[in-house]
Amino acid sequence: MSGALHYFRVVPDYWRDRLLKLKACGLNTVETYIPWNLHEPKEGTFNFEGMADVVSFLTLAGELGLHVIVRPSPYICAEWEFGGLPAWLLADSNVRLRSNDPVYLSKVEAYYDVLLPLLRPLQCTNGGPIIAMQIENEYGSYGNDKAYLQAVKKAMQERGIDVLLFTSDGPEDFMLQGGTIPGVLATVNFGSHPKEAFAKLREYQPDAPLMVMEFWNGWFDHWMEEHHTRTADDTAQTIADILESGASFNLYMFHGGTNFGFYNGANHINAYEPTVGSYDYNALLSEHGVPTDKYFAVREVITRFAELPPLSLPDPIPTADYGQVALTESAALFDSLEELSSPVYRSSPEPMEKLGQTYGFILYSTTIPGPRQEMELVLQQVSDRALVYGNGRYLGTIERWSPSALPLSVPPEGLKLDILVENMGRINYGPLLRDPKGITEGVRHGNQFLYGWTIHPLPLEYASLGKLEFAPVPGNDTAADQGAGSEIGGTAERPAFYRGTFEVQEKADTFLRLDGWTKGVAYVNGFNLGRYWNAGPQRTLYIPAPLLKKGRNELVVFELHGCARPEVRLADQPDLG
Repeated sequence: MSGALHYFRVVPDYWRDRLLKLKACGLNTVETYIPWNLHEPKEGTFNFEGMADVVSFLTLAGELGLHVIVRPSPYICAEWEFGGLPAWLLADSNVRLRSNDPVYLSKVEAYYDVLLPLLRPLQCTNGGPIIAMQIENEYGSYGNDKAYLQAVKKAMQERGIDVLLFTSDGPEDFMLQGGTIPGVLATVNFGSHPKEAFAKLREYQPDAPLMVMEFWNGWFDHWMEEHHTRTADDTAQTIADILESGASFNLYMFHGGTNFGFYNGANHINAYEPTVGSYDYNALLSEHGVPTDKYFAVREVITRFAELPPLSLPDPIPTADYGQVALTESAALFDSLEELSSPVYRSSPEPMEKLGQTYGFILYSTTIPGPRQEMELVLQQVSDRALVYGNGRYLGTIERWSPSALPLSVPPEGLKLDILVENMGRINYGPLLRDPKGITEGVRHGNQFLYGWTIHPLPLEYASLGKLEFAPVPGNDTAADQGAGSEIGGTAERPAFYRGTFEVQEKADTFLRLDGWTKGVAYVNGFNLGRYWNAGPQRTLYIPAPLLKKGRNELVVFELHGCARPEVRLADQPDLG
């Protein structure tokens, strides 16, 4: 009886709290993915510190008496950026992802050379908590390259992995045909109808134990959609049905946590759908770790199948309303390019990955000679959202999910064209997984491609924000009057950074509300909290107490379009829509 809890979506200070709550619910196992892109952000450069300290997380789980299921497959999905694959793979257009391609496999093996020796001592065969590991994740939903699956299995075993190996797929014929291999336990993923799902699994694996590796007890949210919920009673009844089938289960998710920074993924079925920062998932624990009705309903079901001690939970983590925070300084993006980026020069626009950039924004600039009559300005394949400026004036926004062009005429003296593109998260599931960011084909005025571009990569890592030259903001003026940019059609559309401070006497969890703001990114004390957008459903950004300091704290907001007033609120409750 397992619950999913991703160490990389929870600040390390709270790992113990979340694991103790998992155990108190009656679960005996914790499951976690391992995202390749978090641990090898640049090829050959590895990170296993802070929120990436997987060894400490697994060790702690073992110390608390929990078994661990680990999913270190190269691809994880998980609504995580690029399904956990590192974006630098896309610098080589010839690499065939998730296949027996020798170049791709060589990258996987180089990663495993570093990762798997860390996991090997933690296996149950060596006295550790790890009882099983996954070789690939829902591969039958993507491909049927059995040589690839065998190669990943071999790579793991050659590096000392000797616990139970498994795959996980949907309970469909084509998925189980494509995603399973002999000698590896097949498990299934579903949200309902366990009897039918297990019957299908039995057709392909008649004699092995039954396991639902992902019982979807909630769901994730995309921007511009409603917040997803599932009732506690429905969740509990399905778990009862699973246990009555004699099967094992893993709750996906027991605790979702947060896609901090730029790590949210995206889906693309009929259109591109970026995932919000909150990974609350309507799980048993809320985004900030509070047991929900679903928690107690699931525990009650477990008590019918296992003897549990009286419920004992860790002390609640307090939340605080720190009130309004004035952002008293600002710096316009276009006035700060020298501090934020070193430009590169290319004949054609190139995507981020070709320039060694992974996340954030990228600015493409060129000059169009004039005069030219009005024709459509076409961004041929833009990923994902572009703000377009002509001679410093905002002309409009072109979004990947609603393809459009902008009418553009050029005066006799010519026109400076600037296109600011936001990477809103790489696709994490399905056949469109290869998802380079920026302008991937070209820019046309009418049918004529435009050449000669200055490109500013803008990953917006906090270290670069420290170089900005902020100026005071008049206290009660609108964003347009604060120097954030010119007024276009009644709306300020010049991107700017805003900075303010707030005092904390006692640290507590809090939630950043940006009512009156439009779209952007927020940082507290140098930590990237993630994106906000008035398109919803998410209305607050979670700030765990460990990110705060007693005394003065710094808040920086990068706003793309403009705000009603340069102030925000730190509230004591989340608002996920």
